[in-house]
Amino acid sequence: MSEAAPDQGSETSGVTATQSGGGFAGFQIPEIMKRGDVALALGVIAILIVLLLPMPTWLLDFSLATSITFSVIILMTVLFIRNPLELNTFPTILLIATMLRLALNLASTRLILADGHTGTSAAGRVIEAFGKFVVGGNYVIGIIVFGILVIVNFVVITKGAGRIAEVAARFSLDAMPGKQMAIDADLSSGLIGEEEARKRRSTLEEENSFFGAMDGASKFVRGDAIAGLLITFINIVGGIIIGTAQQNMGLGSAAENYTLLTIGDGLVTQIPALIVSTSAGILVTRSGVQGTANEAVLSQLTSYPMALSLATGLLLTIAFLPGIPALPFIMLGGITGITAYSLYKKEQQEEEKEARAEEAKQDLPPPEEPIGAALQIDNIRLELGYGLLSLINNPSERRLTEQIKALRRQLATEMGFIMPAVRIQDNLQLPPNNYILRVKEIEAGSGELRPNNLLVMDPRGEQISLPGEETVEPTFGLPAMWVGEQHREEAMFRGFTVVDAPTVITTHLTEIVRDNMAELLSFAETQKLLDELDGGHQKLIADLVPNQISVGGIQRVLQNLLGERVSIRDLATILEGISEACGYTRNIGQITEHVRARLARQLSDDVVNEQGFIPLVTLSPEWEQSFAEAIIGQGDERQLSMAPSKLQQFITTVRTVFERHAMQGETPILLVSPGVRPFVRSVIERFRPVTVVMSQNEVHPKAKIKTLGQV
Repeated sequence: MSEAAPDQGSETSGVTATQSGGGFAGFQIPEIMKRGDVALALGVIAILIVLLLPMPTWLLDFSLATSITFSVIILMTVLFIRNPLELNTFPTILLIATMLRLALNLASTRLILADGHTGTSAAGRVIEAFGKFVVGGNYVIGIIVFGILVIVNFVVITKGAGRIAEVAARFSLDAMPGKQMAIDADLSSGLIGEEEARKRRSTLEEENSFFGAMDGASKFVRGDAIAGLLITFINIVGGIIIGTAQQNMGLGSAAENYTLLTIGDGLVTQIPALIVSTSAGILVTRSGVQGTANEAVLSQLTSYPMALSLATGLLLTIAFLPGIPALPFIMLGGITGITAYSLYKKEQQEEEKEARAEEAKQDLPPPEEPIGAALQIDNIRLELGYGLLSLINNPSERRLTEQIKALRRQLATEMGFIMPAVRIQDNLQLPPNNYILRVKEIEAGSGELRPNNLLVMDPRGEQISLPGEETVEPTFGLPAMWVGEQHREEAMFRGFTVVDAPTVITTHLTEIVRDNMAELLSFAETQKLLDELDGGHQKLIADLVPNQISVGGIQRVLQNLLGERVSIRDLATILEGISEACGYTRNIGQITEHVRARLARQLSDDVVNEQGFIPLVTLSPEWEQSFAEAIIGQGDERQLSMAPSKLQQFITTVRTVFERHAMQGETPILLVSPGVRPFVRSVIERFRPVTVVMSQNEVHPKAKIKTLGQV
């Protein structure tokens, strides 16, 4: 017990000393070396010491071996990384490697000039081996080999890598705003989350920093090559001078000794420099390429078996040329041929696999339509009887679908309203030649056609004296007649209006869409119109929504305009009018009236007749007063409360006046005061929906007017 106590105590004290940081230095060194920052700092300090202090030959050999190893590790790492950003510290590594080689160059120069007269082993075994074994002990060959290495490194690899790094840095900086906007767009649309967006922004910043640093780091390699040339020249000239002047050597002996040593030193440093330059070139040329170098290169070189087949044919042709050694070309041709054959077989197997998968997919029963699909509503649907399917199924005559496309473009141009897509389907429950137009599943119009005949109408309203079948035009209810194609020229010669079956449907569809534009303008379409407005007006939208009015409020204003067939194409002016009106009211009706006043030029131009003036029928002061007195309530609660007998009297008077002018060939508008216009319009639209009702504020000051009468 007494002998064991001291040993136990000493062991305990030793452990305690190590943990507390005291004790022998041998216990502290591993702890220091475990810290990477300290080790890196010591390495940089060692490089600086080499620049100042002489180095023994054995340490120089070890350092040169370390430099070569370091360069090989860099090259292998570059070959195996999958993305350039995985080695974004490459500029720092490149600087350290360059400083290491320059420091070793200086250390070897010091030994060569100081001890070169003693023989070719003056600067260590590594330099001696490169000076004798690599170049065969012939300094002339050594100079040539060194010069070629310098040219390859400086002119080819370094210059090309530097140019690629410069262009990559420039393009990366130029593309940065667009990439940031793309990330913001994906984030706002919900395609990516906030974490993914933050990750992409970080990656983008790293790319810009990396390529910018690589552009600058390429100058390290360029400067290293230039420094190698200068050091070699100095060593040779200085060595010859020292050998002949100070060491009493012959000129030939001095030139041989110092040149071999210098060339050996140059090769030892230039080979790692060439390896590092190649690594830098590989790294910058892999911008935008994912995967390791072998995956990227081999996958792309072997993607085209035909190219390998042609290369095989060329190699075999060269092999049989006179004087050409056939064996190497035959071997290489065999390798490329076998590779091409295996790639062809692989492609065939993949195609067969895809074909089997496609067949298996076709054999599967069709997926059951989800129940939620039954809830979807077609905004506009055209149902055709089976006798009318030739209007869309005939490949030589696809006039109906083409006319519907033209109609959508026309409405977008005229009204600023993007007409929803029209779904066309057959309906076996309909009579063969009948069609139905539905708006949101509700029947809005129907008609009966003769697909192979023409619809003829007399604009004068007289009897049509052509052989055919009497009918009623489905859109406006006018008397018409179906005649054969052979009577087209005769009907047109008599001044009749002649249309074919697809045009009848398109005309009917046009009127139905115009009557229901307000209902068809959805919230989503309104938002789309706002989003597609040019960038100069986005600030107005940002100030307007949602501080002053919601998107739903803008939708209601646009619906009110479309309900009276007012074009909303000038959306910028409409939004400006909404912004002005929101300064004093939140009532949608009042906002709409203010917007109509802002659109006075457009409204006036729409109602100008062929003579260049606006035909007016004014509302008499008596009726103005009657409507003003019949309005009850305040603000949003205002409504018309007029006696039914009074309303009937007003309706009869308006109908009489407007029908009298219509018989005279005039289509006048009804001009009323701004305060009563919405209420007058609400009454007239029930019996004369096409009649335009305008207020005095909506007539442009420069418009020419002509008063035709008074109601």
